Amino acid sequence: MPARDERRGAVTGVECTRCGAAVLAVKFSPQHTSVQWTAAAVRACWEFGASERPSALVEGCGSLREAIDGAVAAGRLEVSPPGYVRTE
Repeated sequence: MPARDERRGAVTGVECTRCGAAVLAVKFSPQHTSVQWTAAAVRACWEFGASERPSALVEGCGSLREAIDGAVAAGRLEVSPPGYVRTE
């Protein structure tokens, strides 16, 4: 049987250094980041507000990406690799 991906990451609050938008983030690898936005964070986000498109269509926030990368570098947000469970 194939392995089932059972990701269990440490959810950490991260605040954007540009606008103060507070989100919850999980890092599953250096490339994979899961970000949970609240309505208040979307309203506070400078990059989302500067776009004429709805926030769901904006690719992302570069300032928040920098804040997340900074949290990883400072050890406040850990990279949690996936945990695989054998299904039989």
